[in-house]
Amino acid sequence: SDRLTKLLELLPEHGLPEELRSKHCKRCVVVGSGGILHQSELGHLLDQFDVVIRLNDAPVRGYTAHVGNKTSLRLTYPEGAPLSQLEYPPDSLFVAVLFKSADFSWLQAVVKNETL
Repeated sequence: SDRLTKLLELLPEHGLPEELRSKHCKRCVVVGSGGILHQSELGHLLDQFDVVIRLNDAPVRGYTAHVGNKTSLRLTYPEGAPLSQLEYPPDSLFVAVLFKSADFSWLQAVVKNETL
């Protein structure tokens, strides 16, 4: 926990952004990446939720009729993080799920702009 605390102190900000912190989450949905929504045509329904949490790096573009196009949070392990800044949708928050030692090394390299 000390290592994480030190890493978080290096970040310009951490925690939820104000637009998510102030949102009244009356209806939230978690969308996995297993493909169960393929050909479901439930995209319009999923987009009606206040907060849409997506897991891993399941594609949205090209499948919006089935999975919707709204993403409030995207949770994934560091190895699933987009490699390019252009791959992060501007209206969603990427959340790295850190649980193993290598994940903390990854975060430190990202924060300090180091090679891993």
